[in-house]
Amino acid sequence: MSSDSVPLGRRLRRYLGLESCGDRPVERKLQDLKRRKTIRRLWLVVGVVVLSILMWVSLRMSEFSLGQLIEYYPQFVEALYGYFPPTSYFGIPFIDLSAYWAFIVGENLFGAAVVTVSIAFAGTVIGLPGALLLGVLASERVIPYPFNFLFRSIMAMIRAIPAIVWALIFIPLGGVSPFTGTLAIAVDTVGYLGRLFTDELEEIEDGPIEGIRSTGANKSQVVSFGMLSQVFRQYLAWIAFDFEHNVRVAITLGVIGAGGLGLILEIQRQTFNYTNMMACIIVIVFVAGSVELLSQRLRSYLREDDDVEQIGLLEAFRTAPRKIVESTTNRR
Repeated sequence: MSSDSVPLGRRLRRYLGLESCGDRPVERKLQDLKRRKTIRRLWLVVGVVVLSILMWVSLRMSEFSLGQLIEYYPQFVEALYGYFPPTSYFGIPFIDLSAYWAFIVGENLFGAAVVTVSIAFAGTVIGLPGALLLGVLASERVIPYPFNFLFRSIMAMIRAIPAIVWALIFIPLGGVSPFTGTLAIAVDTVGYLGRLFTDELEEIEDGPIEGIRSTGANKSQVVSFGMLSQVFRQYLAWIAFDFEHNVRVAITLGVIGAGGLGLILEIQRQTFNYTNMMACIIVIVFVAGSVELLSQRLRSYLREDDDVEQIGLLEAFRTAPRKIVESTTNRR
């Protein structure tokens, strides 16, 4: 029987692997491959349909509109001249950097940066004891399951509430001020840093613990000398990482009035002074980048096997532009 004489429906079922082609092993294998291929295609179609529906719902809920982008695009282009005020040096068009510097000096943005970093540092230090306590008690190696679940739940509840919401909760206690921001970061540190401490403690080796137990040490001595001694350097590295994270959080909290660079940025936004806003952003990038660089250097020092960042601080600043270019071209 030629293939042209076979009904279309039967040929389609055979192509999709839904019809038996014969009893030989080769034919059954071919049928199985076709069926698997058909199932994968069906799942792909279902996935595309579900993703399309979710995307459509998300666009509707977020009120995303291409028409609005087109309508306000000229205003955005006009604002770019405010963000990057044009001037000329020796007849060459350039960005007016003096406008940025005048605002940075006039408003003492470096002093505001010190306030931002101080909020992050104080919040990290205040939250550190709570993070250490809950992080250790939440470990199954210290408190058996399911009792350790209570401490894990406390940290999970803290992490479920963003730092900016914690700041709003503490407003009746300290008003809209750096004090409120410091409290919010302290609570946030307990949740996030405590979880990192717990995860690190779960990965330690049993050998040192058994060695301490064999000496007749009690529970607290086993935890101190058998467990925490193994993760001391890792804990310091995580503290540096959390401080780096908290600096960014402190900038965000400043936008709602917690002081520092974020507060000045918000004031300039309310007056639509885009040049001054860009001056704030430049200082924010400088401060956040410097803290991140110092944090990376400290973590590289603490982790002996990390040879990626074994370069000097000045060398790191000097090579930063090259690294950015290499990253954008996928060379690193």
